Amino acid sequence: MQDNHSIGIVAAQKAHFNAPLTLKSGAVLPQFELVYETYGTLNAEKSNAVLICHALSGNHHVAGKYTETDKNAGWWDNLIGPNKPLDTNKFFVIGLNNLGGCHGSTGPASLNPATNQPWGSQFPVLTVEDWVNSQAMLMDYLGIQQLAAVVGGSLGGMQALQWTLAYKDRVRHALVIASAPNLTAQNMAFNEVARQAIITDPEFHGGDYYAHGVVPRRGLRIARMLGHITYLSDDAMGEKFGRKLRTGEIKYSFDVEFEMESYLRYQGDKFAGEFDANTYLRMTRALDYYDPALPFGGDLSAAFKQVSAEFLVLSFTSDWRFSPARSREIVKALLDNERTVSYAEVTAAHGHDAFLMPDQHYHDILRAYLSNIEV
Repeated sequence: MQDNHSIGIVAAQKAHFNAPLTLKSGAVLPQFELVYETYGTLNAEKSNAVLICHALSGNHHVAGKYTETDKNAGWWDNLIGPNKPLDTNKFFVIGLNNLGGCHGSTGPASLNPATNQPWGSQFPVLTVEDWVNSQAMLMDYLGIQQLAAVVGGSLGGMQALQWTLAYKDRVRHALVIASAPNLTAQNMAFNEVARQAIITDPEFHGGDYYAHGVVPRRGLRIARMLGHITYLSDDAMGEKFGRKLRTGEIKYSFDVEFEMESYLRYQGDKFAGEFDANTYLRMTRALDYYDPALPFGGDLSAAFKQVSAEFLVLSFTSDWRFSPARSREIVKALLDNERTVSYAEVTAAHGHDAFLMPDQHYHDILRAYLSNIEV
């Protein structure tokens, strides 16, 4: 039976940029490629484009499937499609894999044109600002001067914020979901533990493991296991796993005995087989570095003084990694500048992962806001 709300079969595309890109660190990428997907139709005025910015382990495959038998739809498929909250009957939606990624865009595993070998440890450290600058280049490539909206959750929300700061005339609306203006010390600590798990893996080889034909799998597993603990709330973990034993009895060993252990190991193994360790290091570092208030002495209100976009800021009650208090900091800074901002704090038990869930109340809020955007 045909699903009238499905985006259907999609295909990735690739944009090549020959112009050098100077990064915030001062490093220069001589050329690069970005992989992206689009859903819906760009209107004649090119006024209905919406950019989706992905979180730490996300990519360009935001919605739809690659084949009829594909079991894995895009990571935000519950949100994007015909008659879904982000309606592709109205909007032209763009998802991309960020620079430095490991899903087709130029990253550490790509060939360095100067050596014809993988970049590895020589691939520069990236920032949210670098990503947004490269995204703006992709919009130029697609002939889109102004975006109807930029949408992102978590690290993607930081990119949406940066769009309104760096390209204030090129974005009309920003939807910042389960995000923050910068990381807390605790969040930075989680990132550092994850990075150390990877860096101290004997197979890491200083970031040049490609040449050795190995993967720092153990480090990646631990990093992902740690991450999953922070993405779920205590209540969500309790409801999903509790203290359930896999076999119903304690065996007094260090093998997998609890369902929670089984889940974490499964997620760690799956991630280690799919994601690049060097990319993980750079994504977490970009999270650490982002702080738009830093040039203004820590004054977020001053940082947002020149912003002209309208905002929807969304948080979730059980999200302890990017708590509602952090979203309210963004709201306050915008209101201090008399900017137009809507704020919703959604009651949800899922923790940080709530922004990926098909929660009816959450989706109704998004649908209402997006339906009022004129294209």
